[in-house]
Amino acid sequence: MERSQATELVHNLLKGMISQKASDLFVTAGFPPAFKVDGKMTPVSNQILSPQHTQELARSIMNDRQAAEFEATHECNFAISPPGIGRFRVNVFMQQQRVGMVLRTITTKIPSFEELRLPDVLKEVTLTKRGLVILVGGTGSGKSSTLAAMIGYRNFNSQGHIITIEDPVEYVHEHQKCIITHREVGVDTDNWHNALKNTLRQAPDVILIGEIRDRETMEYAVAFAETGHLCMATLHANSANQALDRIINFFPEER
Repeated sequence: MERSQATELVHNLLKGMISQKASDLFVTAGFPPAFKVDGKMTPVSNQILSPQHTQELARSIMNDRQAAEFEATHECNFAISPPGIGRFRVNVFMQQQRVGMVLRTITTKIPSFEELRLPDVLKEVTLTKRGLVILVGGTGSGKSSTLAAMIGYRNFNSQGHIITIEDPVEYVHEHQKCIITHREVGVDTDNWHNALKNTLRQAPDVILIGEIRDRETMEYAVAFAETGHLCMATLHANSANQALDRIINFFPEER
Protein backbone atom coordinates (compact mmCIF):
# COMPACT_ATOMS: atom_id res chain seq x y z
CA MET A 1 0.00 0.00 0.00
CA GLU A 2 1.41 3.39 -0.98
CA ARG A 3 1.69 6.07 1.70
CA SER A 4 -0.97 8.24 0.04
CA GLN A 5 -3.38 5.30 -0.03
CA ALA A 6 -2.70 4.50 3.62
CA THR A 7 -3.25 8.13 4.63
CA GLU A 8 -6.51 8.25 2.68
CA LEU A 9 -7.73 5.08 4.39
CA VAL A 10 -6.93 6.47 7.85
CA HIS A 11 -8.72 9.74 7.01
CA ASN A 12 -11.79 7.85 5.78
CA LEU A 13 -11.85 5.87 9.02
CA LEU A 14 -11.59 9.10 11.00
CA LYS A 15 -14.52 10.56 9.06
CA GLY A 16 -16.47 7.46 10.01
CA MET A 17 -15.52 8.00 13.65
CA ILE A 18 -16.97 11.48 13.58
CA SER A 19 -20.19 10.46 11.81
CA GLN A 20 -20.78 7.57 14.22
CA LYS A 21 -19.69 9.59 17.27
CA ALA A 22 -17.08 6.99 18.14
CA SER A 23 -14.62 7.72 20.93
CA ASP A 24 -11.80 5.48 19.66
CA LEU A 25 -10.48 3.79 16.52
CA PHE A 26 -8.53 0.54 16.97
CA VAL A 27 -6.03 -0.60 14.33
CA THR A 28 -4.52 -4.00 15.11
CA ALA A 29 -3.21 -6.94 13.11
CA GLY A 30 -5.55 -9.92 12.83
CA PHE A 31 -8.73 -7.87 13.28
CA PRO A 32 -10.69 -5.38 11.15
CA PRO A 33 -10.52 -1.65 11.95
CA ALA A 34 -12.94 -1.10 14.84
CA PHE A 35 -14.71 1.82 16.49
CA LYS A 36 -15.70 2.12 20.13
CA VAL A 37 -19.18 3.66 20.27
CA ASP A 38 -20.90 4.10 23.64
CA GLY A 39 -18.36 1.75 25.17
CA LYS A 40 -18.97 -1.07 22.66
CA MET A 41 -16.42 -2.34 20.11
CA THR A 42 -17.76 -2.39 16.54
CA PRO A 43 -15.77 -3.66 13.51
CA VAL A 44 -16.27 -1.29 10.58
CA SER A 45 -14.99 -3.54 7.79
CA ASN A 46 -14.80 -7.18 6.81
CA GLN A 47 -11.12 -6.83 5.91
CA ILE A 48 -8.74 -8.35 8.44
CA LEU A 49 -5.68 -6.13 8.80
CA SER A 50 -2.29 -7.75 8.25
CA PRO A 51 0.86 -6.73 10.18
CA GLN A 52 2.01 -4.97 7.01
CA HIS A 53 -1.26 -3.03 6.85
CA THR A 54 -1.04 -1.78 10.44
CA GLN A 55 2.59 -0.75 9.99
CA GLU A 56 1.79 1.20 6.81
CA LEU A 57 -1.29 2.86 8.31
CA ALA A 58 0.64 4.00 11.38
CA ARG A 59 3.62 5.26 9.38
CA SER A 60 1.35 7.20 7.01
CA ILE A 61 0.30 9.65 9.73
CA MET A 62 3.72 10.04 11.40
CA ASN A 63 6.29 12.69 10.62
CA ASP A 64 9.96 11.73 10.44
CA ARG A 65 10.63 12.64 14.09
CA GLN A 66 7.73 10.54 15.32
CA ALA A 67 8.77 7.61 13.14
CA ALA A 68 12.31 7.79 14.53
CA GLU A 69 10.98 7.88 18.10
CA PHE A 70 8.83 4.84 17.41
CA GLU A 71 11.73 2.94 15.90
CA ALA A 72 13.84 3.71 18.97
CA THR A 73 11.29 3.12 21.73
CA HIS A 74 8.44 1.12 20.13
CA GLU A 75 6.04 3.72 21.60
CA CYS A 76 4.84 7.05 20.25
CA ASN A 77 2.17 9.57 21.26
CA PHE A 78 1.11 12.50 19.11
CA ALA A 79 -1.94 14.35 17.80
CA ILE A 80 -3.16 14.87 14.25
CA SER A 81 -5.62 17.37 12.77
CA PRO A 82 -6.62 16.30 9.23
CA PRO A 83 -8.21 19.34 7.53
CA GLY A 84 -11.98 19.26 7.59
CA ILE A 85 -12.16 16.15 9.78
CA GLY A 86 -11.17 16.92 13.36
CA ARG A 87 -8.45 16.45 15.93
CA PHE A 88 -7.28 13.10 17.26
CA ARG A 89 -4.84 11.79 19.86
CA VAL A 90 -2.75 8.88 18.58
CA ASN A 91 -0.90 6.14 20.46
CA VAL A 92 1.22 3.77 18.36
CA PHE A 93 2.74 0.73 20.04
CA MET A 94 4.13 -2.77 19.50
CA GLN A 95 2.28 -5.92 20.52
CA GLN A 96 3.61 -9.40 19.75
CA GLN A 97 6.15 -7.77 17.42
CA ARG A 98 3.36 -6.14 15.42
CA VAL A 99 2.36 -2.50 15.16
CA GLY A 100 -0.88 -1.46 16.85
CA MET A 101 -2.55 1.93 17.01
CA VAL A 102 -5.40 3.60 18.88
CA LEU A 103 -6.77 6.98 17.84
CA ARG A 104 -9.05 8.94 20.17
CA THR A 105 -11.30 11.82 19.22
CA ILE A 106 -10.33 15.14 20.77
CA THR A 107 -13.25 17.52 21.08
CA THR A 108 -12.21 20.76 19.42
CA LYS A 109 -14.82 22.81 21.26
CA ILE A 110 -13.49 24.05 24.58
CA PRO A 111 -15.89 22.81 27.28
CA SER A 112 -17.41 25.35 29.66
CA PHE A 113 -17.81 25.19 33.43
CA GLU A 114 -21.55 24.84 32.93
CA GLU A 115 -21.25 21.94 30.48
CA LEU A 116 -18.98 20.03 32.84
CA ARG A 117 -20.99 21.09 35.91
CA LEU A 118 -17.86 22.27 37.67
CA PRO A 119 -18.18 24.05 41.04
CA ASP A 120 -17.92 27.85 41.06
CA VAL A 121 -14.98 27.69 43.45
CA LEU A 122 -12.85 26.50 40.53
CA LYS A 123 -13.47 29.84 38.82
CA GLU A 124 -11.78 31.58 41.75
CA VAL A 125 -8.92 29.07 41.63
CA THR A 126 -8.53 29.61 37.89
CA LEU A 127 -8.09 33.38 38.32
CA THR A 128 -5.60 33.03 41.18
CA LYS A 129 -2.32 34.82 40.54
CA ARG A 130 -0.01 32.11 41.89
CA GLY A 131 -0.11 28.56 43.17
CA LEU A 132 -0.11 24.91 42.14
CA VAL A 133 -3.30 23.16 41.01
CA ILE A 134 -3.09 19.40 40.42
CA LEU A 135 -6.08 17.56 38.97
CA VAL A 136 -6.16 13.93 40.03
CA GLY A 137 -8.08 11.02 38.57
CA GLY A 138 -7.90 7.83 36.59
CA THR A 139 -7.86 7.50 32.81
CA GLY A 140 -10.98 8.99 31.24
CA SER A 141 -12.10 10.74 34.42
CA GLY A 142 -12.14 14.19 32.82
CA LYS A 143 -8.85 15.71 33.92
CA SER A 144 -7.97 17.12 30.49
CA SER A 145 -11.45 18.51 29.81
CA THR A 146 -11.55 20.14 33.25
CA LEU A 147 -8.17 21.78 32.66
CA ALA A 148 -9.38 22.93 29.23
CA ALA A 149 -12.43 24.55 30.81
CA MET A 150 -10.24 26.29 33.40
CA ILE A 151 -7.82 27.61 30.77
CA GLY A 152 -10.78 28.71 28.64
CA TYR A 153 -12.31 30.60 31.56
CA ARG A 154 -9.04 32.34 32.33
CA ASN A 155 -8.62 33.19 28.65
CA PHE A 156 -11.93 35.07 28.57
CA ASN A 157 -11.77 36.67 32.02
CA SER A 158 -8.16 37.74 32.58
CA GLN A 159 -5.21 39.10 30.67
CA GLY A 160 -1.77 37.53 30.45
CA HIS A 161 0.31 34.80 28.83
CA ILE A 162 -0.71 31.15 29.17
CA ILE A 163 1.77 28.43 28.19
CA THR A 164 0.70 24.81 27.81
CA ILE A 165 3.27 22.00 27.61
CA GLU A 166 1.68 18.73 26.55
CA ASP A 167 2.37 15.41 24.87
CA PRO A 168 0.34 15.72 22.75
CA VAL A 169 -1.56 19.03 22.77
CA GLU A 170 -5.22 18.11 23.17
CA TYR A 171 -7.39 21.23 23.27
CA VAL A 172 -6.29 24.16 21.11
CA HIS A 173 -7.34 27.53 22.53
CA GLU A 174 -7.62 30.69 20.45
CA HIS A 175 -6.30 33.98 21.80
CA GLN A 176 -8.98 36.00 23.59
CA LYS A 177 -7.86 38.30 26.41
CA CYS A 178 -4.78 36.11 26.84
CA ILE A 179 -1.98 35.08 24.53
CA ILE A 180 -1.90 31.28 24.56
CA THR A 181 1.25 29.41 23.59
CA HIS A 182 0.81 25.68 22.90
CA ARG A 183 4.02 23.61 23.00
CA GLU A 184 3.88 19.95 22.02
CA VAL A 185 6.72 17.75 23.20
CA GLY A 186 8.36 16.09 20.21
CA VAL A 187 6.97 18.68 17.79
CA ASP A 188 7.61 22.18 19.16
CA THR A 189 10.32 21.12 21.61
CA ASP A 190 12.61 18.10 21.74
CA ASN A 191 11.70 16.95 25.23
CA TRP A 192 10.03 17.83 28.53
CA HIS A 193 13.31 18.97 30.08
CA ASN A 194 13.99 21.62 27.46
CA ALA A 195 10.41 22.86 27.44
CA LEU A 196 10.21 23.21 31.22
CA LYS A 197 13.70 24.70 31.55
CA ASN A 198 12.91 27.54 29.15
CA THR A 199 9.35 28.29 30.24
CA LEU A 200 10.13 31.14 32.64
CA ARG A 201 12.10 32.92 29.90
CA GLN A 202 8.82 33.23 27.98
CA ALA A 203 7.23 35.50 30.63
CA PRO A 204 4.24 33.30 31.50
CA ASP A 205 1.43 34.06 33.92
CA VAL A 206 -0.10 30.58 33.78
CA ILE A 207 1.74 27.33 32.98
CA LEU A 208 -0.14 24.14 32.17
CA ILE A 209 1.81 20.88 32.39
CA GLY A 210 -0.12 18.12 30.64
CA GLU A 211 0.96 15.43 33.10
CA ILE A 212 3.35 15.19 36.04
CA ARG A 213 5.23 11.99 35.27
CA ASP A 214 8.44 12.14 37.29
CA ARG A 215 10.47 13.97 39.90
CA GLU A 216 11.86 16.56 37.50
CA THR A 217 8.41 17.59 36.27
CA MET A 218 7.17 17.81 39.86
CA GLU A 219 10.13 19.98 40.86
CA TYR A 220 9.45 22.37 38.00
CA ALA A 221 5.74 22.57 38.90
CA VAL A 222 6.59 23.52 42.48
CA ALA A 223 9.25 25.99 41.32
CA PHE A 224 6.79 27.70 38.96
CA ALA A 225 4.32 28.18 41.82
CA GLU A 226 7.04 29.41 44.20
CA THR A 227 8.20 32.03 41.69
CA GLY A 228 4.78 33.67 41.52
CA HIS A 229 3.07 31.79 38.69
CA LEU A 230 -0.10 29.73 38.52
CA CYS A 231 0.83 26.19 37.51
CA MET A 232 -1.84 23.65 36.55
CA ALA A 233 -1.16 19.98 35.95
CA THR A 234 -2.65 16.50 36.00
CA LEU A 235 -1.51 13.43 37.90
CA HIS A 236 -2.69 9.84 37.46
CA ALA A 237 -4.05 8.69 40.81
CA ASN A 238 -7.39 7.39 42.03
CA SER A 239 -7.66 9.56 45.14
CA ALA A 240 -6.12 12.54 46.89
CA ASN A 241 -4.31 10.20 49.30
CA GLN A 242 -2.83 8.21 46.44
CA ALA A 243 -1.79 11.45 44.75
CA LEU A 244 0.09 12.57 47.85
CA ASP A 245 1.81 9.18 48.05
CA ARG A 246 2.90 9.49 44.41
CA ILE A 247 4.24 13.00 44.94
CA ILE A 248 6.19 11.93 48.04
CA ASN A 249 7.60 8.93 46.19
CA PHE A 250 9.01 11.21 43.49
CA PHE A 251 11.63 12.35 45.99
CA PRO A 252 14.36 10.40 47.81
CA GLU A 253 13.89 9.81 51.54
CA GLU A 254 16.80 12.05 52.45
CA ARG A 255 14.98 15.03 50.99
